[in-house]
Amino acid sequence: MATVVLSACAAVPKPVPPPVISQPRPVPKPAPLPLPPADWRDAPQTPGNWSWALVSGRSTASFGLPGATPLVVLSCDRAAGQIQLVRAGSAATAVPLAVATSSTRRPLMSDPARSPAGWLVVPLPARDPLLDAIAFSRGRFALEAAGLETLYLPAWPELSRVIEDCR
Repeated sequence: MATVVLSACAAVPKPVPPPVISQPRPVPKPAPLPLPPADWRDAPQTPGNWSWALVSGRSTASFGLPGATPLVVLSCDRAAGQIQLVRAGSAATAVPLAVATSSTRRPLMSDPARSPAGWLVVPLPARDPLLDAIAFSRGRFALEAAGLETLYLPAWPELSRVIEDCR
């Protein structure tokens, strides 16, 4: 009987709770990349400024950051009656480019024979209406080149100066 009494005094085992399975915490997703603007005019301007100078006797506007190699150069070859639109980039063959202004969009092709290493050159007649479209574009214009980042450039007076000097 003592065994029965002792067994009655024994503590009743508590049920073992089921193991706690921790739920994996969701990994935060990185913020999505901004979508390109639906309209190029809404894209942020490419950092830099235009400057004008006479370079080897040619009226020249250069765009870029101070102290760095320019991204774009507009230069007058008065003897040839041409303005050279020059963009940083290189290729062994002709590269398609395009200029978009508030009034027009025009495809262009670089001329590898005129393009020194590191540059894409497009010669334009000094009286080409595209130059007027660039000069009078509402605030900015876009310069695209196959395989390179599109440049969104301000339409500042330095461009008009080169165009007028060449006419």
